[in-house]
Amino acid sequence: MRVLIVNTSERTGGAAIAASRLAKALINNGVQAKMLVVEKNTDHLYVATVGGWFRKTWSFVYERFVIWLNNLFSRKNLFAVSIANTGIDITKTPEFKEADVIHLHWINQGMLSLRGIRRILDSGKPVVWTMHDLWPATAICHYPERCERFKSHCRECGMLHKGGCLGDLAARVWKRKKAMLASRSISFVACSRWLCSEARQSALLKEQRIVSIPNPIDTRIFHPVDKVEARKQLQLPEDKQIILFVSQKVTDPRKGMDYLIESLNRLLADDPSFRERAVVAILGGQAEEIAERLPMEAYPLGYVSETKRIVAIYSAVDLFVTPSLSDNLPNTIMEAMACGVPCVGFKVGGIPEMIDHLKNGYVANYCDAADFANGIRWVLAGADWNELSAACLRKVHTCYSLTSVSLRYTELYSQALASKNYKI
Repeated sequence: MRVLIVNTSERTGGAAIAASRLAKALINNGVQAKMLVVEKNTDHLYVATVGGWFRKTWSFVYERFVIWLNNLFSRKNLFAVSIANTGIDITKTPEFKEADVIHLHWINQGMLSLRGIRRILDSGKPVVWTMHDLWPATAICHYPERCERFKSHCRECGMLHKGGCLGDLAARVWKRKKAMLASRSISFVACSRWLCSEARQSALLKEQRIVSIPNPIDTRIFHPVDKVEARKQLQLPEDKQIILFVSQKVTDPRKGMDYLIESLNRLLADDPSFRERAVVAILGGQAEEIAERLPMEAYPLGYVSETKRIVAIYSAVDLFVTPSLSDNLPNTIMEAMACGVPCVGFKVGGIPEMIDHLKNGYVANYCDAADFANGIRWVLAGADWNELSAACLRKVHTCYSLTSVSLRYTELYSQALASKNYKI
């Protein structure tokens, strides 16, 4: 079985990391898997690139330009929506021609256009599409938040300025997606049960098969290392409790930093000595900017790409916090738990599926800074930390191991091939 995994990037972003891990897991289990990306970050032979520099840049810039123009020259939500009006035709590549199954992941920002996806479907090859957000089930948004129009018909998107230069962009893209999917079958995969439930309510996907399979993680790489040695290596304090916040871009409002700051202020108001006992470590781009806003000592670690150093960072801390306002199945929670670190997050998206409340962490009421503070306090002072850590490791090994996830995908590929009567 030859599987082609298609994603915009090889390593940048949560979807890219999940797709890369799946490719490795499939290869380890005897599947001939390859990745096709626009942005390649390693020298792995199983990863191929498509589109030259000019094509990649043009596709990305032109799509953003159309959105900016339709949004009456406002940058607001410029990257919160995608219209897939331009992209690269991958059906002409040797990787596509050799593949038995085409497995799409996150293909936005100039990777594939709707026309390109239609060409893939018209090829007759079985297509599996892993959803890392709700874009395949909506017209243009990745996270609809409180909007439920995707359940009937997307139009007049609240993320764009009303009366845009190009008319109702959401309605037009919805129509094109509906035509693209008409009389064509795709095996959709949602990375969380929450996303699966949301996608099944989409009017676009009502005739499509949707299953839930989580992202995998390699526990041979992500595992606890000596906490004292990790802190020495990272020059983090050895005598204080460390709270970790991680995001590719920590200033992204969707990641909820304002709620973390409010939670820390509440903890300090209740117990001023908390400032002497705990510090915050920040991993991600623009970490220094956020560190200045925190009411207690902070250690901005910046953007880190070296896996061994990332594992050391997780292992060095006592608590991972994720005040995200919308998320699917965050790799960061999975990575923290694989390193034995309890987590605190809001009750939103797939987070409650990962954090078992009061067993391996704390699930706070949505957008409730006071309850988020309760979670931080409980993990650091009210619970048996060693028991929480052990529960984290059990959860990851049981639910997210490379072997279990790759076997579920292999079964899905076989079913997709059988339904198409496709001969390998």
